[in-house]
Amino acid sequence: MISADMEGVTGVTWTDDVLPGTEQWQRFRQMLTGDVNAAVAGLCSGGADSVLVNEAHLSQRNLLLEELDTRARLLTGRHKPLSMMEGVDSGVDGAVLLGYHAGSGCEGVLSHTYLPAHITGVWLDDAPASEGRLNTVLAAEYGVPVLVVTGDDRACADAAEYAPGAEHVVVKECVSRYAAVCDPPSVTSARIAEAAERAMARAGRGERVVGPHRIEIEFDASHLAQAAAVVPTVEEVGLRRVGFDAATMTDAMKAFKVVTSIADGAVQGKYG
Repeated sequence: MISADMEGVTGVTWTDDVLPGTEQWQRFRQMLTGDVNAAVAGLCSGGADSVLVNEAHLSQRNLLLEELDTRARLLTGRHKPLSMMEGVDSGVDGAVLLGYHAGSGCEGVLSHTYLPAHITGVWLDDAPASEGRLNTVLAAEYGVPVLVVTGDDRACADAAEYAPGAEHVVVKECVSRYAAVCDPPSVTSARIAEAAERAMARAGRGERVVGPHRIEIEFDASHLAQAAAVVPTVEEVGLRRVGFDAATMTDAMKAFKVVTSIADGAVQGKYG
């Protein structure tokens, strides 16, 4: 399966590139679809007989179905129980985290964890956690290895920590949160396809790694932590920080989705 996010896609450098409805978003839907098609081509060249592509960005309706490689099927739209990793429990033999980015509080193009703003840090079992780390641990719960991670150089450096055995494909080099040195799509497509083909040598489900986990989230304002703490099992552990425990990573990610949704709803205009 491919979990297709957008901030780490070829050429993306600022908010309008990834916000549905903007002129730039329409342009970068093509880039996203191109990166995905490159991954599909590489996986199939490496021996995959089918590829499920799960939309993982914002509205989860960004890819151009009419331009998708015909060897892939598209899981598009909201809402999905496993969100960015929907389909990982369907018997797939490997996962590609495509278009990923660095986490909240870290340097990287459009770096964040779930909420584009207002979260200053996320920790999984005391380790700083990007979306990539969270989703890799979730995949392990279903015995699914992460085969490839694509994104900017900071996202790939992060992936070297949580998925050291995966292929890490740099499609741009971070200069700042809103600037990068970018390679053309023809260059990055070849790079992604080659990495995906190589990575298929590692495909195949392994033992499921199931166990309890703790997630802590730090916000940029105290009222967001207070709002999130209304969720049962979630407690304030600092002025702007909440934490909760879960018996499995699946439960942890479902709770994380609830907590971030409530916090996002508590943001009030320019004052946050």
